[in-house]
Formats: sequence, C-alpha cells, structure tokens
Amino acid sequence: MEATDELIEDTPFRSSQGSGTGLNFTLNDNSASFELETLDPQKRELLEARFMGRSLPMTINTDSNISAGSSEHDSEPQTSQPEKPKPPRARKRQLSEENGPSSKTGKSPKMDPSKKISEYFPSKGTSGTNSSCSQTRLVFTSSNTAQTQTDINLERLKKLEKSTSQYEEDKELLQERVTQLEAILSNSSDKIELLTGKISKCVEVIKQLLIEKSTATKKEQREESVRNQLRLGRFSAQRQGAHFVDTWIDGFAFQELSQEQNDISVQKEEIEKQKKLLAAKKKIVSSSGSKRAGKSSPTLDSDGFTKPQAPGISMSEFLEKDEILKLRGAALKKEDLNILQLREKLERERNLHIRELKRIAAEDNSRFNDHPVLHNRYLLLHLIGKGGFSEVHKSYDLHEQRYVACKIHQLNPDWKEDKKANYIKHALREYNIHKKLDHPHIVQLYDVFEIDADSFCTVLEFVSGNDLDFLLKQNKTLPEKEARSVVVQTLTALKYLNEIRPPIIHFDLKPGNILLGSGIYSYEAKITDFGLSKIVEQEGTDGMVELTSQGAGTYWYLPPECFVIGKEPPKISSKVDVWSVGIIFFQCLYGKKPFGHNQSQASILEENVMLKATEVEFPSKPPVSNEAKNFIKRCLTYRKEDRPDVITIIEDLYLQPKKAPAVPGHSGSPGPTS
Repeated sequence: MEATDELIEDTPFRSSQGSGTGLNFTLNDNSASFELETLDPQKRELLEARFMGRSLPMTINTDSNISAGSSEHDSEPQTSQPEKPKPPRARKRQLSEENGPSSKTGKSPKMDPSKKISEYFPSKGTSGTNSSCSQTRLVFTSSNTAQTQTDINLERLKKLEKSTSQYEEDKELLQERVTQLEAILSNSSDKIELLTGKISKCVEVIKQLLIEKSTATKKEQREESVRNQLRLGRFSAQRQGAHFVDTWIDGFAFQELSQEQNDISVQKEEIEKQKKLLAAKKKIVSSSGSKRAGKSSPTLDSDGFTKPQAPGISMSEFLEKDEILKLRGAALKKEDLNILQLREKLERERNLHIRELKRIAAEDNSRFNDHPVLHNRYLLLHLIGKGGFSEVHKSYDLHEQRYVACKIHQLNPDWKEDKKANYIKHALREYNIHKKLDHPHIVQLYDVFEIDADSFCTVLEFVSGNDLDFLLKQNKTLPEKEARSVVVQTLTALKYLNEIRPPIIHFDLKPGNILLGSGIYSYEAKITDFGLSKIVEQEGTDGMVELTSQGAGTYWYLPPECFVIGKEPPKISSKVDVWSVGIIFFQCLYGKKPFGHNQSQASILEENVMLKATEVEFPSKPPVSNEAKNFIKRCLTYRKEDRPDVITIIEDLYLQPKKAPAVPGHSGSPGPTS
C-alpha cells in the first residue's frame, strides 16, 4: 500500500477552492495519465478504481465536495461503485505490521465485504501518520493549497498554445532563413575566393606587363642615349695630374654648327673686303671725274715703284655691286640667326641628354634597378632622379592601381649612430608634417615604411611633368600670364598652410620644389619637400617662430632677416614664403634671379648679398606690366614689418581674376579670363 500512496502523492492535481469545507480536485488531463501504461497492473487497477471508477466522477467522502473525476461532472451524484479490486499481494512481514497480532500466525486476515475500497488504503494526515480510511478526509493546509493552485484558465491556456504554435512557426521560418543565409554566405565565400584568385592573377599579369614595358623603355632610352652621345656629345674621363676628371666633348651636331658658323664668318669677312674695295673704286671714280676718261696718272707705291691706278667703275656699277653685297650680308645674317636658334635648341637637347646620362648611370648603380616589389605593394619601375641621400623611383601601387613616386632614403653605413638617428628624426618630422596635408596644389603623401636597417621609403603622389626649375633652364623665361598662374596656385597652397592649425611655414620654396604637370595637367602646380618646414605651435606669437636652423635653405630665395646674426636666433613668419614667391616670379619673367645671380651660396654669404638687397631693379627686356612689377616690389619689401604676409598678399588686385569686357545685349555675368 505504501507504494500506491507514494504514487498518489506524486500524482499532479488540478485543484480549486470549493464552497464547502473540503477541496475539489481532479486528475490533470495533460499529465499523460500518470504514464499508466508503465505502471504495475495491480497498482493501475487500484488507481482507476479509486479515482476514476467507470470513467465517472467519484466522491471520496459524502460530506465533502471534493471530486476525483473530471470537472465537467462535479455536480453529478455518484451512481455506481467501483469494482472491488483484488487484494494486493504483500509480504508476510508487511501484513503482520498492518494487521496487528493476528499476523503472527502467518495467515492473512479475511477482508470484510462491507468496507469500501478506499478504507483499505491508509491515508497520511497532515501530521504524517496513517489514519483509518473510513474516517479520512483529504485536508490540505494553506501552504499545500498555495502550491497546487494556479491562475491558468482555458482561455489563457489556448492563448499560450497559440503563442507557442506561433513561436514554433517563427522559429521554423528563422531556421529556414538562417539556412538560406548560410547557403548565401557559403556561395558568396566561394565567389569571393574565386574573385580573389582572379584578382591575384590580374595583378600578377599587370605586374608582368609593367615590368616588360619598363624593360623595353629602359632599352630604348639607352639606345637613344648612345645615339645622342654621337650627335650631342658625351663625358670623357681625362687625367689631370693624379686624378681623372669628366670633361664634356661635343657631338657632331655641335661640330657641324661650329663649322657652319666659321663658314659664315669667312663669308662675312669676304663681303667686308669687297665692300672696302668697292668703296675704294668709288673714290677713284669721284677723284678722276675732272680728268679725261680713259686716262689715269701712275702712283708711287711704298717701295718707290710706280703702280698703275686701278680702273674706276661707273656709278651704276657701284650701286649694283653694293646692293648685291648688302643682300649677301643680309642672307648671311639670317643664316647666322638660324644657326643661333638651332644652337639654343641643341643646347636644350644637350641639357636633357646630360640629365638622362646621369640618371641612367645612377639607375644602373642603384640596388633597386631590378623591379623589386617593396612592402608587398609597390612595384618599382624606373629611376626618376637622385639626390644626396635619396633616390626617387616611378612606381606602381598594386593595391590601389595607381602610379606613385617612391622616395627611398638611404643612410650611409659609415655614419655614426647619432648621425643616423638625426637623419631619421629629420625625415620622420617631415613625414609627420606632410601626412596631415590635403590640398590640390600640394603633393600628397600616401605611406612610409622601413626597407631595412639603413633605408626606408616614403610614398608620394606621382606628378608626370617636370619641376619649374627644369622648365626655366629649358626656356629661360615664361610668359607673364603663365608665370602669374603658377604664382597664384603657389600662394593658394601657402594660404592653406597658414589657415590650418597649427600653421606651417614652408621655408624652402624654390623652382625645384614646384612641380608642374604635363598633358592634361599642364601648368598645374604642386609644391613639395617639407624637409625644412617650420610649425607655428604657440598661439599668440603673431605667427612668429625662432629660426633655429640658421644657415639651412637656398640662399637666393631667403629674405634678409634670415641672415641677421645676433645674440638670439632671428624670428621668422610666413613672410619668408612671400619673399620666396617674389623671387620666383621675378626669375620666371626675366630669366635670372634679382639678387646674387650667377653667384655661389658661399659668396652670397661672404658678401652679405641678401642683407644689401634693399631694392629690386627691373631689366628693360622683356617687357613686363607695371602691375606685375608692383606686385614683385610688395613681395620683396626689405623690412619684414612692412612686408605683407601670405593671407594679405593673396588678396592683391594683380592676382584677382580679370573680368571679361561686357558684350552689348548680353545679360549674363562674365566669368574670369585669367
């Protein structure tokens, strides 16, 4: 019986507070019928007889309103008795304990047929002890009632079932969506992997094509250089004492021009002789006009012998021959002028040829001449130029698919560590200044990285043209309109440098640091090289900083205040760059520097040339407008207190766009023509 009682206690109930003194309770339909199929057949039969009867509600006690059937039959009376179950087989010891002394005989007691079947099941009271089934009423304390009560009703249960069903549907949809997304992701990953492989192949093909093109270009450049060595000239090593010096030997083109000039000089001398002889004959004719025609008096020579007088010519013959000599002289003069123009052209070609010879020699001696790929990204194509401790290569960015300029800084292995550290510090300072700048007229800095222990690289924007210095060496001067455009673009970049925080002074502005584009980017100016730039870090200093690096820079383009020597370093501002702009503009217009032209930096420093540059003098040729001259005078004001700064000078009327003249009957506003 104890096993049956434990099963009853563990059975879930659905109870509710009744109107009487007892509690109504029913078996929960959702409890899977206590898993009756798994129970012992005798226990199962007893449970069905006790609680359910013949599938009808069963009243446990007549004076209580507790029901053990379905809630739908709570009000129906009990109409039948459950079948009398077979007595459970129990062990003798258990029967002896339940039936008292009679169990000592070993015989089971005879069941009383008048007892109800519920009386055979001992019930546990609230005190935990068994009591008689005939007097038993299921009584629950308040704590047990609270544990078995619930607020769930049928409507709420339906809602919960509906929400559960909806949740399951949503879950299935989400799982389907996740499966679809996983399939899409897997497919995309495959596509990405495939495209990545294709892109890698394309990059490799581009790399090989660029290398082939660069190799072919190098070969053509060297072949052309060999041809130009014969035509324009070459360097030849000649011994001078214990040393060998490279001397220049002109090619056959210059030799032919020299021969032609010699021939023209000989012809000019012959013409001059004929002119003198013709003039002598004219004097003879004029002096013998009073004598008879056909007779001439003999003359004594310097040696005492008589010399017959030269036959005279008529005036018409004199005029005819004189005109012929003049025409021949004019033709020779024209030929001489053509030869001079041709020589100037050849000299420009020779300058390019010399530059190319030096570049090829530097490229052949460079350790980066075999198209290496630096930083797994930059393919070096060919050398652009070489400086003291750096060389610039035209390169191709394999990641961004664009041409760049790689400036490789190489430290001398023989330098001491402190000198190396100072150089690296200087280069990193330039990088930190340059990397923050973003302006259309400033060369952009893209990247910087280390190559090895003695070299590193900075990646810059590639400008296809040459610098302004090379253009001036080729053409001597620029038209005023083109020079003014370069100055306006340069000042626009300087204005940007002065408006950012903290402001920056370039300090090394010169034609070599102004790059000009080519092709569709012709005359588009960009300034570069911020190695000597100064940062105005302190506020309230009126844009002034101390010049701690006095002696550095290019002396022809620095103002007088940079050469003042005193107890304290001189203070400079953006007016330094204004002075440099004035020098550059003067050089573009007149083909020479206003101060210290054809002098070395050492002589400029020794003779205090810039300290004496109190006033600028303008040559008479070529003709330049007065507005341009006044602008240059403002830029080259001697006292820095009177000189305008960048923000002020860029507002000069000479630099403002000029409006086109109004067209009669045209109502539109004219645009700038500059």
